[in-house]
Amino acid sequence: MVSGRARDIKPFIVMDVMERAAELERQGVPVIHMEVGEPDFDTPACVTEAGIRALREGKTHYTHSMGTLALREEICRHYADTYGVRAEPGQVIVTAGTSPAMLLGFAALLEPGDEVIVSDPCYACYLNFIRFVGGVPVCVPVDEEDGFQYRTKAISEKITPRTKAILVNSPSNPTGNLLSKERMEAIAQLGPLVVSDEIYHGLVYEGKEHSILEFTDNAMVFNGFSKAYAMTGWRLGYIICPKEFSRPLQKLHQNFAISANAMVQEAGIAALREAGPDVSAMRKVYDERRRAMIQKLRELGFGITVEPTGAFYVFANAKHLGNDSYKLAFDILEKAHVGVTPGVDFGARAEGYLRFSYATGLSSILEGMERLARYLRERQ
Repeated sequence: MVSGRARDIKPFIVMDVMERAAELERQGVPVIHMEVGEPDFDTPACVTEAGIRALREGKTHYTHSMGTLALREEICRHYADTYGVRAEPGQVIVTAGTSPAMLLGFAALLEPGDEVIVSDPCYACYLNFIRFVGGVPVCVPVDEEDGFQYRTKAISEKITPRTKAILVNSPSNPTGNLLSKERMEAIAQLGPLVVSDEIYHGLVYEGKEHSILEFTDNAMVFNGFSKAYAMTGWRLGYIICPKEFSRPLQKLHQNFAISANAMVQEAGIAALREAGPDVSAMRKVYDERRRAMIQKLRELGFGITVEPTGAFYVFANAKHLGNDSYKLAFDILEKAHVGVTPGVDFGARAEGYLRFSYATGLSSILEGMERLARYLRERQ
């Protein structure tokens, strides 16, 4: 009989959209994909070449369960150079993607009934990770008019004796917005450990992203190579944790995964050392797409109060089209052949919104907007 935890876990709706889009494509229907947060760029050549070289050199065996020392040292160097913070290789656990890092991190952090404060809206899978290990997500509303930023007072009002962590994600999925330095610093001073998802660092077009480690050592960082380095299929992520978590996380990783792939870790070293110019070039293209998408969505009547300045998402208010974003997203897919993500995937307060990804070519974005325009005219 299927376990309750497997039976009751909520689906990741964006995957349902993507899989239905794939069915349409198999039927010969051309779909414009703006639902998926996956870079359309190829992995930088220096990274690919490092991976191939590692295979040829026989780097196909288990590594240290925490990751190769060379990669962990490079991650620490990257954080020192980028944010001016000091972490030691013994605080880094390298994983096969950032999602496994989250599962390990919350498993090491939470006892059944422990609470984690999260924003509403937030990345859909956070709540599932927390609940899967017996934790309780406590949602704090964030508002479009405020750029979907946490308000420190609203967080403090949710803190209880069971609060183990406050989760931040800047730049954010789904909103694309950044937390200000002042708010991050204030959150760090509230007391509980701060869990910071920094996977979209490197993809900021206005302002500057900040690591939580700039403001406190009482923090657990999740990061990886998928987004900024266009390495989604390589599956490489990591945790930077307080020292008391290092050995527990290592033991969890030993049991559940043994180690991340050896050759992929070599590619990660090359990404950090050599791919900076490639990331800059991709960021410039994303910014062009971002500006075009915001303009077109506003012309079509979607609400964007505060322009997103990071990641590769626009979280647009579509309440004028109804309050069932799931139905709306699939109607757009079936009739306009444009994939978008329903806001309800990201929390109760995200209902009535749609998430558009500009991790696709500008010509596809413009074609998708034309299809949306026709859809909206026919819908009237």
